[in-house]
Amino acid sequence: MSEHTAPRTHEGLEELVAMVARLRAPGGCPWDAEQTHESLVRYLVEECWELVEAIESGDRAEMIEELGDVLYQVLFHADLAAHTDGEPFDIDDVARHMTAKMVSRHPHVFGDREAQTAADVVAFWEDLKADEKPHRTSVLDGVPAGMPALALADKVIGKAEKAGVAPDASAMAAGLVAQVDDEEALGAELLAVVAAARARGLDAERALRGAIRGFQADVRAVEDRGRAGAGRTD
Repeated sequence: MSEHTAPRTHEGLEELVAMVARLRAPGGCPWDAEQTHESLVRYLVEECWELVEAIESGDRAEMIEELGDVLYQVLFHADLAAHTDGEPFDIDDVARHMTAKMVSRHPHVFGDREAQTAADVVAFWEDLKADEKPHRTSVLDGVPAGMPALALADKVIGKAEKAGVAPDASAMAAGLVAQVDDEEALGAELLAVVAAARARGLDAERALRGAIRGFQADVRAVEDRGRAGAGRTD
């Protein structure tokens, strides 16, 4: 932003915050007034996936709408908390917490560390997250189990690599991926696997989740052995 450019106001955002408050206030919408954090979870998940679809389609008008839907969910949760006993926070608290978090996670921008590449930044984040969450004893801690199975598998494998653990890649799987050159072809192969599983009465999602749980147990076992070995003095 040029020093001669006036800072942009956010009247639209302020109007939306006020509108959410009115809907949930006495005399507002009965449905909105009855909602809880828990009852809203399904809508948050749905809205996030609709946003993903809009991004993948490249439709900018749809992105504006779906980003608005996700933003609405954030504001709804914040307003609900602001008016619930035992939950003394509002949207400003959420925003300030996020600002502080991002400042601490970007010492190369707001501090004196230097980062030349995106990989340097990722390394900063890993170090900072470890300092912020010392209670986490495994690289798998914090991975949300509710992710879709494929996304969860990719996330877990990426985390496991940091512990020096990799899942067994069968010759069949390695050969399959070696035959595809792009994500479109890979998607077709994955779809074929799901179709074949369905034809045999097998649940591909459940099967993959089961395999992930087994792999997670292997990762944690390796970590436990490493900690036990580090504690030995003989």
